[in-house]
Amino acid sequence: MQQHHFTTSRTARYFTLGKPGNHVRQVWFVCHGYGALATEFLARFLPLDDGTRLIVAPEGLSRYYTDHVEQEVGASWMTSEDRLAEITDYVSYLDGLYDHVCAELDLGSVAVYVLGFSQGVHTAARWLTHGAVMPQRMILWGHVLPLDMDFEVAWGKLEDSRLTFVIGTRDRTIAPATVEAMEERLLEHGIPYETIHFNGGHRLDERVLKSLAGA
Repeated sequence: MQQHHFTTSRTARYFTLGKPGNHVRQVWFVCHGYGALATEFLARFLPLDDGTRLIVAPEGLSRYYTDHVEQEVGASWMTSEDRLAEITDYVSYLDGLYDHVCAELDLGSVAVYVLGFSQGVHTAARWLTHGAVMPQRMILWGHVLPLDMDFEVAWGKLEDSRLTFVIGTRDRTIAPATVEAMEERLLEHGIPYETIHFNGGHRLDERVLKSLAGA
Protein backbone atom coordinates (compact mmCIF):
# COMPACT_ATOMS: atom_id res chain seq x y z
CA MET A 1 0.00 0.00 0.00
CA GLN A 2 1.41 3.41 -0.99
CA GLN A 3 0.24 6.88 -0.03
CA HIS A 4 0.01 9.58 -2.70
CA HIS A 5 -0.91 13.27 -2.84
CA PHE A 6 -1.99 15.62 -5.56
CA THR A 7 -3.16 19.22 -5.38
CA THR A 8 -6.72 20.16 -6.31
CA SER A 9 -8.64 23.42 -6.12
CA ARG A 10 -11.12 23.97 -3.29
CA THR A 11 -13.83 26.56 -2.67
CA ALA A 12 -13.30 28.25 0.69
CA ARG A 13 -15.81 30.33 2.62
CA TYR A 14 -15.23 33.50 4.63
CA PHE A 15 -17.33 36.25 6.19
CA THR A 16 -16.65 39.92 6.79
CA LEU A 17 -17.73 42.84 8.93
CA GLY A 18 -17.20 46.27 7.39
CA LYS A 19 -16.40 47.23 3.83
CA PRO A 20 -13.01 47.81 2.18
CA GLY A 21 -12.06 51.37 1.28
CA ASN A 22 -9.97 54.38 2.23
CA HIS A 23 -11.83 54.65 5.55
CA VAL A 24 -10.37 51.37 6.84
CA ARG A 25 -7.63 51.79 9.45
CA GLN A 26 -7.44 48.20 10.70
CA VAL A 27 -7.98 44.88 8.95
CA TRP A 28 -8.43 41.88 11.21
CA PHE A 29 -8.09 38.24 10.15
CA VAL A 30 -9.74 36.15 12.86
CA CYS A 31 -9.40 32.35 12.99
CA HIS A 32 -12.13 30.44 14.82
CA GLY A 33 -11.74 27.49 17.17
CA TYR A 34 -12.49 23.81 16.69
CA GLY A 35 -16.09 23.00 15.87
CA ALA A 36 -17.15 26.59 15.21
CA LEU A 37 -18.35 28.25 12.01
CA ALA A 38 -16.91 31.51 10.78
CA THR A 39 -20.24 33.34 10.84
CA GLU A 40 -20.82 32.44 14.49
CA PHE A 41 -17.29 33.45 15.44
CA LEU A 42 -17.47 36.72 13.54
CA ALA A 43 -20.57 37.74 15.49
CA ARG A 44 -18.31 38.10 18.56
CA PHE A 45 -16.56 40.98 16.81
CA LEU A 46 -19.65 43.11 16.22
CA PRO A 47 -18.58 45.56 19.00
CA LEU A 48 -15.54 46.45 16.86
CA ASP A 49 -17.57 47.19 13.73
CA ASP A 50 -17.43 51.01 13.88
CA GLY A 51 -16.67 51.79 10.24
CA THR A 52 -12.87 51.97 10.61
CA ARG A 53 -12.24 48.21 10.62
CA LEU A 54 -12.59 45.40 8.15
CA ILE A 55 -12.87 42.10 10.02
CA VAL A 56 -12.37 38.93 8.00
CA ALA A 57 -13.28 35.49 9.35
CA PRO A 58 -12.07 32.59 7.18
CA GLU A 59 -13.64 29.21 7.80
CA GLY A 60 -11.72 25.97 8.22
CA LEU A 61 -11.83 23.77 5.15
CA SER A 62 -13.10 20.68 6.96
CA ARG A 63 -16.76 20.75 8.04
CA TYR A 64 -18.52 18.00 9.95
CA TYR A 65 -21.68 17.35 11.95
CA THR A 66 -21.12 18.24 15.59
CA ASP A 67 -24.59 16.86 16.37
CA HIS A 68 -25.98 14.23 14.01
CA VAL A 69 -29.45 14.42 15.53
CA GLU A 70 -29.83 18.19 15.16
CA GLN A 71 -27.51 18.25 12.12
CA GLU A 72 -25.49 21.09 13.59
CA VAL A 73 -22.30 21.76 11.65
CA GLY A 74 -18.88 22.93 12.75
CA ALA A 75 -15.53 23.36 11.04
CA SER A 76 -11.97 22.37 11.82
CA TRP A 77 -8.64 23.62 10.54
CA MET A 78 -6.94 20.24 10.68
CA THR A 79 -6.57 16.93 12.50
CA SER A 80 -3.55 14.77 13.24
CA GLU A 81 -4.25 12.70 10.09
CA ASP A 82 -2.02 13.82 7.19
CA ARG A 83 -1.33 16.95 9.24
CA LEU A 84 1.53 18.40 7.19
CA ALA A 85 -0.56 18.41 4.03
CA GLU A 86 -3.45 20.04 5.89
CA ILE A 87 -1.16 22.74 7.28
CA THR A 88 0.22 23.43 3.80
CA ASP A 89 -3.32 23.67 2.45
CA TYR A 90 -4.64 26.13 5.02
CA VAL A 91 -1.53 28.32 4.89
CA SER A 92 -1.93 28.53 1.11
CA TYR A 93 -5.65 29.26 1.55
CA LEU A 94 -5.03 32.05 4.06
CA ASP A 95 -2.28 33.57 1.90
CA GLY A 96 -4.68 33.66 -1.04
CA LEU A 97 -7.42 35.21 1.08
CA TYR A 98 -4.99 37.80 2.44
CA ASP A 99 -4.01 38.84 -1.09
CA HIS A 100 -7.66 38.90 -2.17
CA VAL A 101 -8.80 41.10 0.71
CA CYS A 102 -5.80 43.42 0.83
CA ALA A 103 -5.95 44.14 -2.90
CA GLU A 104 -8.78 46.55 -2.03
CA LEU A 105 -6.88 48.27 0.79
CA ASP A 106 -4.01 50.73 1.07
CA LEU A 107 -1.74 48.71 3.33
CA GLY A 108 0.44 51.77 3.84
CA SER A 109 -2.28 53.25 6.02
CA VAL A 110 -3.87 50.07 7.41
CA ALA A 111 -2.72 48.06 10.43
CA VAL A 112 -3.02 44.29 9.99
CA TYR A 113 -4.21 42.27 12.99
CA VAL A 114 -4.27 38.48 13.16
CA LEU A 115 -6.26 36.83 15.94
CA GLY A 116 -6.50 33.12 16.60
CA PHE A 117 -8.83 31.60 19.16
CA SER A 118 -8.43 28.08 20.60
CA GLN A 119 -7.54 25.77 17.68
CA GLY A 120 -7.22 28.93 15.60
CA VAL A 121 -4.15 29.90 17.67
CA HIS A 122 -2.12 27.13 16.03
CA THR A 123 -3.58 28.07 12.66
CA ALA A 124 -2.61 31.73 13.06
CA ALA A 125 0.85 30.86 14.39
CA ARG A 126 1.62 28.52 11.51
CA TRP A 127 0.29 31.04 9.01
CA LEU A 128 2.65 33.64 10.45
CA THR A 129 5.56 31.19 10.33
CA HIS A 130 5.06 29.70 6.88
CA GLY A 131 2.85 32.20 5.07
CA ALA A 132 3.11 35.68 3.60
CA VAL A 133 1.20 37.65 6.24
CA MET A 134 3.13 40.35 8.12
CA PRO A 135 0.81 41.62 10.87
CA GLN A 136 1.46 44.60 13.08
CA ARG A 137 -0.30 42.75 15.88
CA MET A 138 -0.65 39.05 16.63
CA ILE A 139 -3.29 38.07 19.20
CA LEU A 140 -3.39 34.45 20.38
CA TRP A 141 -6.39 33.75 22.59
CA GLY A 142 -7.16 30.67 24.66
CA HIS A 143 -4.25 28.48 23.59
CA VAL A 144 -0.44 28.37 23.44
CA LEU A 145 1.92 28.19 20.48
CA PRO A 146 2.27 24.78 18.80
CA LEU A 147 5.05 22.65 20.28
CA ASP A 148 6.57 22.08 16.84
CA MET A 149 6.70 25.78 15.97
CA ASP A 150 9.99 26.64 14.26
CA PHE A 151 11.19 29.71 16.14
CA GLU A 152 14.22 30.03 13.86
CA VAL A 153 11.86 30.58 10.93
CA ALA A 154 9.27 32.62 12.82
CA TRP A 155 11.69 34.75 14.85
CA GLY A 156 11.82 37.78 12.57
CA LYS A 157 8.06 37.96 12.10
CA LEU A 158 7.33 37.43 15.79
CA GLU A 159 9.81 40.14 16.70
CA ASP A 160 8.16 42.61 14.31
CA SER A 161 4.60 41.72 15.34
CA ARG A 162 3.25 42.84 18.69
CA LEU A 163 2.60 39.43 20.20
CA THR A 164 -0.20 39.21 22.76
CA PHE A 165 -1.61 36.18 24.56
CA VAL A 166 -5.06 36.40 26.14
CA ILE A 167 -6.05 33.83 28.75
CA GLY A 168 -9.16 33.61 30.91
CA THR A 169 -8.55 33.09 34.61
CA ARG A 170 -11.08 30.23 34.53
CA ASP A 171 -10.01 28.69 31.24
CA ARG A 172 -9.61 25.01 32.13
CA THR A 173 -8.31 24.08 28.68
CA ILE A 174 -4.89 25.59 29.45
CA ALA A 175 -2.68 24.32 32.26
CA PRO A 176 -0.50 26.96 33.95
CA ALA A 177 2.54 24.73 33.42
CA THR A 178 1.88 24.71 29.68
CA VAL A 179 1.79 28.50 29.61
CA GLU A 180 5.01 28.70 31.63
CA ALA A 181 6.78 26.32 29.25
CA MET A 182 5.76 28.43 26.27
CA GLU A 183 6.89 31.65 27.95
CA GLU A 184 10.28 30.06 28.66
CA ARG A 185 10.65 29.22 24.95
CA LEU A 186 9.79 32.79 23.96
CA LEU A 187 12.28 34.23 26.45
CA GLU A 188 14.93 31.77 25.30
CA HIS A 189 14.57 33.05 21.75
CA GLY A 190 14.38 36.70 22.78
CA ILE A 191 10.86 37.18 21.43
CA PRO A 192 8.91 39.98 23.16
CA TYR A 193 5.33 39.29 24.19
CA GLU A 194 2.64 40.31 26.64
CA THR A 195 -0.01 38.26 28.40
CA ILE A 196 -3.46 39.60 29.28
CA HIS A 197 -5.65 37.81 31.80
CA PHE A 198 -9.36 38.41 32.13
CA ASN A 199 -12.01 37.11 34.49
CA GLY A 200 -13.63 34.36 32.45
CA GLY A 201 -13.31 30.98 30.80
CA HIS A 202 -12.60 29.70 27.30
CA ARG A 203 -14.27 32.51 25.39
CA LEU A 204 -13.74 35.93 23.87
CA ASP A 205 -14.25 38.93 26.13
CA GLU A 206 -15.74 42.12 24.70
CA ARG A 207 -13.89 44.48 27.02
CA VAL A 208 -10.51 42.96 26.20
CA LEU A 209 -11.29 42.95 22.46
CA LYS A 210 -12.10 46.65 22.54
CA SER A 211 -8.93 47.38 24.47
CA LEU A 212 -6.80 45.46 21.97
CA ALA A 213 -8.43 47.28 19.09
CA GLY A 214 -8.02 50.68 20.69
CA ALA A 215 -11.80 51.10 20.51
